[in-house]
Amino acid sequence: MPDGGSVSQSAPPDAYGDAMILITTVAGVIGRFAGRVLNSALGWATVLLFGKVAQSRQILLLLVTLGSLAWVAALAGVLLPSMGTFLLAAVPAPDFVDPNWVRLAMLAVALILPLVIGVTSLFLLEPRHRPSGRAALLAVLRGYPFALLLAMTLVLLSAIALSSKVTSLARRWQDAHVPIVLKPGGYDGLVADVVDGLAAWGLPVTVAPAPRALAIPARILAAVGGAGVRELVPQRLLSLRGPNLRVLVYPSDIAISGGKPSVLRARAAIAIRLPRAPAYLTVSKESQEVEDRLLAAASAVDSAADPAAIREDLTAVDRRLHELAVPFEEWETLYRQRVQIERDLLARVRQQASVPLGATMSPAAAVRDERDPREAAAWPEWAAAAVGFGLVAVDVALLVLARLAPPDDARRGSRSVILRRWLARLGG
Repeated sequence: MPDGGSVSQSAPPDAYGDAMILITTVAGVIGRFAGRVLNSALGWATVLLFGKVAQSRQILLLLVTLGSLAWVAALAGVLLPSMGTFLLAAVPAPDFVDPNWVRLAMLAVALILPLVIGVTSLFLLEPRHRPSGRAALLAVLRGYPFALLLAMTLVLLSAIALSSKVTSLARRWQDAHVPIVLKPGGYDGLVADVVDGLAAWGLPVTVAPAPRALAIPARILAAVGGAGVRELVPQRLLSLRGPNLRVLVYPSDIAISGGKPSVLRARAAIAIRLPRAPAYLTVSKESQEVEDRLLAAASAVDSAADPAAIREDLTAVDRRLHELAVPFEEWETLYRQRVQIERDLLARVRQQASVPLGATMSPAAAVRDERDPREAAAWPEWAAAAVGFGLVAVDVALLVLARLAPPDDARRGSRSVILRRWLARLGG
């Protein structure tokens, strides 16, 4: 190297820094994916426990479920200093906030949040069913054990729900939900109606208790959470199992899973059967009053009541539907039930007109025995078809006889003459 010369050497790339950037990027992507999976698993676990709840209760239920998880995290941070340090590092506070204040906030959350959960559980009840006085105070204090049990249950069911989803994806199964509001004491009747409805559509199922992993946590939460939780959690959860089909019946939801054709047919069968089941398909009080009137009309159809009186009831329901101010989904559900009842009435009247005098047939049998007009033609059409085939057969026979006749006979006579000559030869 010449004296006095200077050589500038470029620094080698920082391989360690590039590797850290790559690892950080991959970790961020995995973290976001894991967060979405955990959120989905939590949602699936909530559905497994409560079913699909009404829109008016979804926000309250979300506050209860997230509040219970937040309370467990805050409690762990207070009782376990290492966990508290981890939480502080995971959720960094601004520089002007003293970490001790954050620890005090965690302590306040651990003390107060269960009370908020207890108060929220009261609003899960209808206003007329909410307790007051000492009963309300006890319901609020139940928030402490209920928050702990709910958090543990959600963690357990999240794992179960994630495993079930993986299995469903492997089988290419789909899920569907039919939201309902179960009437008091109507669970067994609802299950029986669902079973009958599925059987009528060629989907036979067997009734069995739900897996213990789903049934036992629900019972414990119902016992601890009070009346508000008992309205959402079934005391007894039954499962309907058939070929390529699974159905879980909740007080607020009918959850269907299976192959796509089976799920679509099962949902249609259940929707047709539910208007006569002990459950509401709507949430608002005004819509449920209309459902009660429709159920009375459906019962009148089943008991072979006067068709004119039933039509008057349906006309009154039509007037009420014109005045009703409810969400479109509820209005559409009510209108579908009304049309279905009128269809059953017309089928019964038509069937009664074809039954001989003195014979009896139940309306349900009349509906089941109804046939598609494309499947059975009327007798005049059969008679006309028979006559047409007979004429064609005679014409073909005459052509064959003409072929077999001697040439002189074929030239001298018509088909009628040929036929007479053949008959004379056979008689002789």
